[in-house]
Amino acid sequence: VQLQASGGGLVQAGAPLRLSCTASGRTFSSYTIGWFRQAPGKEREFVSAISGSGDSTWFAESAKGRFIISRDNAKNMVYLQMNSLKAEDTAVYYCAAGLAIYSGIYSGYVSRPQKYDYWGQGTQVTVSS
Repeated sequence: VQLQASGGGLVQAGAPLRLSCTASGRTFSSYTIGWFRQAPGKEREFVSAISGSGDSTWFAESAKGRFIISRDNAKNMVYLQMNSLKAEDTAVYYCAAGLAIYSGIYSGYVSRPQKYDYWGQGTQVTVSS
């Protein structure tokens, strides 16, 4: 699976932005897709994830109520709609794919970057205050 994140840019605080993750491969719907971000000098952190079917979604506390994750398996796409952006959302955003992350019961792995098998290149999001 090859992933490519896009949609980043420079926006003002309070503005929305939608990130896209494009994937190759015929088994895309089998993968949990996660979004992570990394700000300068900080560790990579979990933002959101969505199960292969799209039925289950997860969000970091910082993203709850502001971000929406969705996927279109027919197009091999995952989207992260980010609303009410804050300066602290500034980071490079990465999408990642994992096959053995969520089986429908235990979701404890979705926020762990080491559990994901494939990573795309990042897209920069800069929020000016």
